[in-house]
Amino acid sequence: MTDWPILSTVTFLPAVGALLLLLIRGEGPAARRNVYWVSLWTTLITFVLSLGIWWDFDYSAAGFQFVEKREWFGGISYAMGVDGISMLFVILTTFLMPFCIVASKWSIEKRFREYMIAFLVLETLMIGVFCALDLVVFYVFFEGGLIPMFLIIGVWGGPRRVYASFKFFLYTLAGSVLMMLAIMAMYYEAGTTDIALLLDHSFPAGMQTWLWIAFFASFAVKMPMWPVHTWLPDAHVEAPTAGSVILAGILLKMGGYGFLRFSLPMFPLASADFAPFVFTLSVVAIIYTSLVALMQTDIKKLIAYSSVAHMGFVTMGIFTMNPQGIQGALFQMLSHGIVSGALFLCVGVIYDRMHTREISAYGGLVNRMPAYAVAFLVFTMANVGLPGTSGFVGEFLTMLGAFRANTWVAFFAATGVILSAAYALWLYRRVVFGALEKPSLKGMFDLSVREKAIMIPLVLLTILFGVYPMPVFDVTAVSVDNLIANYQAALSAAGRLALLAP
Repeated sequence: MTDWPILSTVTFLPAVGALLLLLIRGEGPAARRNVYWVSLWTTLITFVLSLGIWWDFDYSAAGFQFVEKREWFGGISYAMGVDGISMLFVILTTFLMPFCIVASKWSIEKRFREYMIAFLVLETLMIGVFCALDLVVFYVFFEGGLIPMFLIIGVWGGPRRVYASFKFFLYTLAGSVLMMLAIMAMYYEAGTTDIALLLDHSFPAGMQTWLWIAFFASFAVKMPMWPVHTWLPDAHVEAPTAGSVILAGILLKMGGYGFLRFSLPMFPLASADFAPFVFTLSVVAIIYTSLVALMQTDIKKLIAYSSVAHMGFVTMGIFTMNPQGIQGALFQMLSHGIVSGALFLCVGVIYDRMHTREISAYGGLVNRMPAYAVAFLVFTMANVGLPGTSGFVGEFLTMLGAFRANTWVAFFAATGVILSAAYALWLYRRVVFGALEKPSLKGMFDLSVREKAIMIPLVLLTILFGVYPMPVFDVTAVSVDNLIANYQAALSAAGRLALLAP
């Protein structure tokens, strides 16, 4: 137990900021300015406090740290804590939120205060997902995040925003209903919803199968995995820029986090049984959605389909059940959070100027926007997986882990790298290079000071983690090793160690 509830402070500080926004009256420029600065400072302070958690984090400990636990109701506790896996996602969440606030300063014209309140509440719910150490608390945060994102898409989105928001809500809610039933069954079996205790509980093999399927239904939609991915392109296209950043950067990662926190350690026998099934879906996602991305005419939709393909590498890496695959999946999620968020911010830059996302509307932007062209190039190369960028490290390790588990899975997944280069470079060529012939583009101006302040840190991190990824691996290594050791012990106890990769 910690003397000061630092995790609760970081989790609920954005919600406190949202309450402060309710006290700001008026709709004029002064009120808008106050709303902006309260929101920005709230997210910045939250980020600094989360860095304090990272600073005091013990890399050598595999268990949960900064644990807070209070009785709530009916034997269910309000329990919070982080290990090396969840620590990574807490930092990623608090890091991306200030960029979303800054990016929304001029692009959101109506109901600006309500928009910022939705984002701050969403931040609280997202951090809570990664810190929760009780299944019921986790479920509350996990499902609660649907509401502000539903509003962000449905109120501040594009022309088809209502359709996209309802599709997003219904898809993710349908999967989560099964998870709720599974949580009830786990409580009935183990007598607790404490995650730390459930990690040490051995569920019967037959029960593991059904529990795994129920959790998979929720996490597969959240990732999203093929074929339950169709809500994502619509949500991305209609969402405002900052909404797309959070959707791709954080919300998609909750599915991968769920597999690592629940599916593998709690249902190891079922995870081993279903690994070939997950490999198949992952490879199909990598190849199929990459081919679909090649056919897109909308920039946002192309990047959205590329996200599905990259999440295919994540699920493939997780279910290799070896250190390279799982570490690669974690790094890929971190890298994708930064790079895909940056790509959506790049789309927002030109959309704010032209109010169109059609690829055919652009061409030759390098002649008017050289700084933008450089930033867009770095993120495009990272999305391709170019060595020297953060995108390479995660993809390489997931394929290395897949090679150890199944050579054919690695072979087919490698084709996704070629396809990603095809659609990403095709997009960059059409938007940035070529002659500046369209009259509407001749008045385009390069990145503003505010836009450079957003892009520069993301560019630097993309290159830094590509060249020196150890700060990430130092945090996750012990927790990943402990996860694999417990998984192997569970299979060994069941006489099924031979199913492990050599």
